[in-house]
Amino acid sequence: MRCLRDERGSAPAEFAMVGGLLVMLLLAVMQFTLVLLVRNTVQDAAAQGARVAAFADGTLADGTGRTRELLAASLGTRYAEHVSARYALADGIRVVEVRVESPLPVIGLLGFSRSLEVAGHAAVDAG
Repeated sequence: MRCLRDERGSAPAEFAMVGGLLVMLLLAVMQFTLVLLVRNTVQDAAAQGARVAAFADGTLADGTGRTRELLAASLGTRYAEHVSARYALADGIRVVEVRVESPLPVIGLLGFSRSLEVAGHAAVDAG
């Protein structure tokens, strides 16, 4: 009975169990932060591309080119493969919509292809 109540050596075992859980929690928080960073970067690049295309002398090709340029510089060319632009109407106003389909990072920057889809909009300059 005396051996069952002896707690020598239990601290390292408890540390290993709790430490493993804390490391997993830390990695999950870091991955979630990376997903948000990628989503916000893609959203910003799409919005910037829409603004470039909406200028008076801008074209849809200018907008998609700017979006691809920003994505390739910040995240890599894999994230800039599927970029499209079109004119649309929003509440009776002519706008440019730049749509980006990119991978959603699951483990690090590796992820499923074309699972994150965002769009950026900008009103067309009438000048």
